[in-house]
Amino acid sequence: MPIKLPSTLPAFDVLTQEGVMVMRESQAAQQDIRPLKLAILNLMPQKIKTETQFARLIGATPLQIELTLIRPTEHISKTTSQAHIGAHYEAFQDVKDRKFDGLIITGAPIEHLEFEDVTYWDEMREILDWTQSNVHSTFGVCWGGMAMIHYFHGVKKHMLEAKAFGCFPQKNLAPTSPYLRGFSDNFVIPVSRWTEMKQDEIDAVPELRTLIGSEFAGPCLIEDVGHRALYIFNHFEYDTGTLKDEYDRDIAKGTPINVPMNYYPGDDPSQPPENRWRSHAHLLYSNWISEIYLTTPYDMGEIGQAMTDLRG
Repeated sequence: MPIKLPSTLPAFDVLTQEGVMVMRESQAAQQDIRPLKLAILNLMPQKIKTETQFARLIGATPLQIELTLIRPTEHISKTTSQAHIGAHYEAFQDVKDRKFDGLIITGAPIEHLEFEDVTYWDEMREILDWTQSNVHSTFGVCWGGMAMIHYFHGVKKHMLEAKAFGCFPQKNLAPTSPYLRGFSDNFVIPVSRWTEMKQDEIDAVPELRTLIGSEFAGPCLIEDVGHRALYIFNHFEYDTGTLKDEYDRDIAKGTPINVPMNYYPGDDPSQPPENRWRSHAHLLYSNWISEIYLTTPYDMGEIGQAMTDLRG
C-alpha cells in the first residue's frame, strides 16, 4: 500500500516521479482498512526537503500510511513560505487531542544552544510528555533524539572540537533486534553535527540499549523500551547530495569546514558523491513501521494506556 499525501504537497510529485507509491486522500478513503497514522514534527528550516526525505522512507512499505505534518505552535519558520506551512502543517496545540501510531521528531540546527535556551523548549517538553499518552512509538532524529534522551534520562549533550561531518562507518551491535532485521555487520551513515552523546553516559542508564555505534562517531541508534522510542543521532534520511549542499554552503560563506569524510570518491569534492546508505535507511524505517504495525492497538483509543514493551 502507498503513503497517503495531499496532492498539493511537493513530495507528492517528487515521490511519484521516483516510483514511490503515493495515494491521494480521495483514493485512500475508498479502502476498507485502518491506515497507520504517522506524524512528523518537522523542526528543520528546509521543511520541504525534510518532508520529502522522510516521506520517501516511510512510504516504501506495503502498509497504507496517513501522514500528518506538525510544527511547534508559536515558532515561525523564516526559511519556508507561510503559504506552504499554512496549507500542509498543523500546530501541535491543534493536534494534541489526537493519537498517532508513530511520530518522527526531526533534527534542528540549534545544537549549539542548551536545550533550556531553545525558544520552544517549554512546548517541546509538553510534546515529549504527550508522546507517552498519545503516540505508540516515537523516533527522535539527531537533535530530536538528543532532546528526547536528555529529557527522559538526563543524558547530556557535549560539544565537539570539530564538526563530525561525513559518512562514518557503523557497527551493528544488536543483530537480533527487530529494528536491525536485514542489516549488514558494518555500513555507513551520514553524520553532520557539532555535538555528541557519550556512550558511557548512555550505558549508565539501564533502560537504554545501543543498537548501532561507531568508534569514530560514537553511539548512533538507541532503543528506549520504557518510553516506546528510538533515538538516532545521525542522518539515514539524507539524500545523496545533502552533505554536498552543506559543504558547498559553508565554502560559499567562508565558514571553516572539512571535506566530508568518506563521502566523495577519493575524498575529492570535484567528484560526484556516492550514496552507500540508502538500502539500510529503507531497512531501518521499514523495520520501525513493521514493529508499529505488529504492536499498535487496532483501537487507537488504547494507544498510550500502558507503558509496555513495543512487542507486547
